[in-house]
Amino acid sequence: MTEKFDSVEAYLAAQPSAQRAVLQQIRDTIHRAVPDTGEKISYAMPAATVDGRVFIFFAGWKAHVSVYPAPDGDEALATAIEPYDSGRGTLKFPLGEPIPYDLIAQVAVHLAERVGKS
Repeated sequence: MTEKFDSVEAYLAAQPSAQRAVLQQIRDTIHRAVPDTGEKISYAMPAATVDGRVFIFFAGWKAHVSVYPAPDGDEALATAIEPYDSGRGTLKFPLGEPIPYDLIAQVAVHLAERVGKS
């Protein structure tokens, strides 16, 4: 994606409807899981922030949506995300398959806690 967006709203509005609906649900999931989450565009994709620091990114692609980075340091969470781990810190969730929003919430909480502690 080479287009530049000035807001998460603009990014979502530019997505095809299938991706937009899933990305909006991911956005809502992150905000529910991590209260007082901020957001911005970083690296040309939506990013959620805690105290101004990015803790998670999400993006839409032709056949999937992705969440970045894949968390580490929690064995149970690593096992749970394994089916979606595509390497290089990327979690891929194929469109047309059920999206594990509860798992994404767990990832968001884990990453937000790590950012808050550093």
